[in-house]
Amino acid sequence: MDFVGKRFWFFVISSLVIAPGIIFLILAPGLRPGIDFTGGSSMTIQFPEDTSVDQKELRESLGAHGHPEATVQKMGPTMFFVRTKELDEISKDSLVLGLANSFAPNSDPQLLLQGFDLVSPVVAQETVINAFWAVLAAAIGIFFYVWWAFRNVPRPLRYGLAAIVALLHDAIIVVGIFAILGEIANMEVNTMFLISLLTVIGYSVNDTIVVFDKIRENVLVFSNRPFPEVVNLSISETIGRSINTSFTLLVTLLALYLFGGATIREFLLVLIIGVVAGTYSSIAVASQVLVTWDQKSIALPFRKTVTS
Repeated sequence: MDFVGKRFWFFVISSLVIAPGIIFLILAPGLRPGIDFTGGSSMTIQFPEDTSVDQKELRESLGAHGHPEATVQKMGPTMFFVRTKELDEISKDSLVLGLANSFAPNSDPQLLLQGFDLVSPVVAQETVINAFWAVLAAAIGIFFYVWWAFRNVPRPLRYGLAAIVALLHDAIIVVGIFAILGEIANMEVNTMFLISLLTVIGYSVNDTIVVFDKIRENVLVFSNRPFPEVVNLSISETIGRSINTSFTLLVTLLALYLFGGATIREFLLVLIIGVVAGTYSSIAVASQVLVTWDQKSIALPFRKTVTS
């Protein structure tokens, strides 16, 4: 298959996937920030050992008590970490009392609350800033590493920049889709989203390096061949491995998404989107950027070939 000859269509597909997310980021409110970014309250609740409480029931009870935005993390058989919007003392006591009446009516509500903290908007803003610097540092580190790793091939700088383009491509797709989900399904982003986004960046670069490494090998072995032919050969030799690896990972992620807990569902959704985007970008974006840069052309399908 002539992958290089279809790079124009690859770029069109990427643009069509990215465009809706960009529109929602600009015209709609954008990403819907969760408690981690807007500030709120967190509490640790310990129910009696003879009480039967699961994560889903506690989350439904919180919603019934006026906190549908609350997130619940199970820390032990009867211990839970709960995050809600910011609560004052009266609201906190009322909520704990309501949970006690629902799950442990014979217990002292004050004994259920093991810890209570407020997350101010200032701290939340610092989290966003630190996350931005983390992503920027990761991108710069990846760029210099790829540049150094491919120093034995002609124009290694291009490999580093192409890897960054693929990285940004995948990150923008994930962010754009969550901007759409935030507007349509009220899905929020939190620190777990940032962790998963960094994981996607790592996977994207890993998949790109697999293809680039084969290109580097073939450039040195077939130095007399045109660069587009070398890239085509390299993609053909690695596409099976890339698809099989990604498919295996996707099956695992989908199983966890369908049957795992709700706490990690957002994390898994980001990874699922990132794996698909990363597999596509390593073949249809990163490698094609290298060829486009080398040929100074994106292979327009309607361009007429002049023969003499």
